Amino acid sequence: MELYPLIFEPILKDRIWGGTKLQSDLGKNIPTQTTGESWELSAVPGDVSVVSEGIYKNKPLSELLEQFPQEILGQKVHEQFGAQFPLLFKFLDARDDLSIQVHPNDELAKQRHNSFGKTEMWYVMQADEGARIIVGFKHKSGPEEYVEHLNNKNLIEILNEVEVKKGDVFFLETGTIHAIGAGIVIAEIQQTSDITYRIYDWDRVDAQGKSRELHVEQALDAMNYNTTDTQKHYTQTENSANVMVNCPYFTTSYFPLNGEANVNKSGSSFTVYICTEGEYSFENNGKTYSFKKGDTILVPAALKDFSLRGEATLLEICIS
Repeated sequence: MELYPLIFEPILKDRIWGGTKLQSDLGKNIPTQTTGESWELSAVPGDVSVVSEGIYKNKPLSELLEQFPQEILGQKVHEQFGAQFPLLFKFLDARDDLSIQVHPNDELAKQRHNSFGKTEMWYVMQADEGARIIVGFKHKSGPEEYVEHLNNKNLIEILNEVEVKKGDVFFLETGTIHAIGAGIVIAEIQQTSDITYRIYDWDRVDAQGKSRELHVEQALDAMNYNTTDTQKHYTQTENSANVMVNCPYFTTSYFPLNGEANVNKSGSSFTVYICTEGEYSFENNGKTYSFKKGDTILVPAALKDFSLRGEATLLEICIS
């Protein structure tokens, strides 16, 4: 395999709650004024990322994984997942509130949908003043209280609302009831899964007057009714990886680049870099590749030694 940092064509999704910040803030060529998601790196069936540059241009990620599973994924990840890419990377622009929802765990998702569960994390890239998210319950709840408030359309009264700002990080284990509020741009890192149980959608209808499907019954036994501590605090040491979230599915670090950093990896896992601010170059074997805010790159596991140079805020993700 020819080793270089892979960048992919964004898969852009129109959403009832979407807006235009993916273009104005991140330079994406959005197709509509309600573009809510840019899938930066995906192996979800039907939405598989395609390489946009270099010798593998126009190749789907799935095809590269069939050809070079160990070189891309790394030995440890390949042993665990075969030729499946286990994570999904997105940017989200919430012009309006997203639905209140929950994701099932691995066991439930496998049983019901033959899918992975959906453990995820959010990094807030931009937030309007007063913007907030919903994460978990205010106090320990249960199915009866939850259903009663849902039916009375006052579910929000028992949910935990948190005002957010740029740089905030939240880790959402499966079963955590949640919603992204209006006025927020988020980088989302999650298991490869598109399974969402939508609980309440603010009584919205689309242009055709249709409301979106709800999954109230399915959500009942997928929910964690305990309170959860979702916000993560982290150090910000320059030119090094500051761990924000470390879980069995992924490890995400905050990497503030100022000048040059030499990186040496073991080859056991691929590495992904999401650029949330600034510009930088990736240098390896005498070749230089340039990236900017809004770029997400996949560094194959076999590419172990490289340099990062520039002034940028990066999120570094691998499976440890």
